[in-house]
Amino acid sequence: MIIPTFNRALLLERAIRSVLAQRMACAELIVVDDGSTDDTAGVVARLAGEACLPIRCLHQSNRGAAAARNLGIRAAQATMLAFLDSDDWWQPKKLLMQAAAMAAHPEYLISHTRELWYRHGQRFNQKKKHDPPHGAVFTASLQMCVIGMSTVMAHRSVFDCHGLFDETLPCCEDYDFWLRVGCREPFLLVAEPLTCKDGGRPDQLSMQHRLGMDSYRIQSLCNLLDSGRLDPGQRCEAMAHLVRKCTIYGQGCCKHGRPEAGAYYFALAARYQSSPE
Repeated sequence: MIIPTFNRALLLERAIRSVLAQRMACAELIVVDDGSTDDTAGVVARLAGEACLPIRCLHQSNRGAAAARNLGIRAAQATMLAFLDSDDWWQPKKLLMQAAAMAAHPEYLISHTRELWYRHGQRFNQKKKHDPPHGAVFTASLQMCVIGMSTVMAHRSVFDCHGLFDETLPCCEDYDFWLRVGCREPFLLVAEPLTCKDGGRPDQLSMQHRLGMDSYRIQSLCNLLDSGRLDPGQRCEAMAHLVRKCTIYGQGCCKHGRPEAGAYYFALAARYQSSPE
């Protein structure tokens, strides 16, 4: 069980307490402090003193969410890993139901759940396009990140086989990882809202990078296309999506006074359009 965090001491306590309240206890909880300057260490130490399971706090300089999760993955001793962002929290039966579902379907090495979404303390409903997929997730994952990071439980072999999160991406590292895994592995959906997601705050990466997120998705798609991991059908889908995204993003760059950046993305679209299938 891995929680990466950066300067979220108040929210972190809620996340940790939701882990401690699980009906099925996890073997260990690893909190990765990504260079916090608030009372994160104090919160973890206090809750560790109350907990009936081992809580470890690992510290690193501020290197981002991908590096923090990777540190937790390398340090974890469990065979099955679960993730929770420090501003989210779990329903008490989350681990129990998800572990039971994966035990009943051992052909799946990775699973996720539905979510309850909150903004400024108020519930709001997801749009149809945000419905989490079951089984083959690659096509749905091209458009947007449809796998909630805090919903995921995965066998360690997933990371051994497909690698860790890309630390060169300041955001969209989850989008990148789900595509890389989803082109090879089916995902088991536990169709219960077992994860609670808190959004709309300025400290979130999706808010900080909202104007440039597509540039990171484009970088991810280029890496994926160049990796040789995709079958012909997946490559065709990914290339079409990349060309469309480059074109739209390039037009946006030109509209906002960045013609050189726009020209770069138009050229990138042309390069992949002309590349052999």
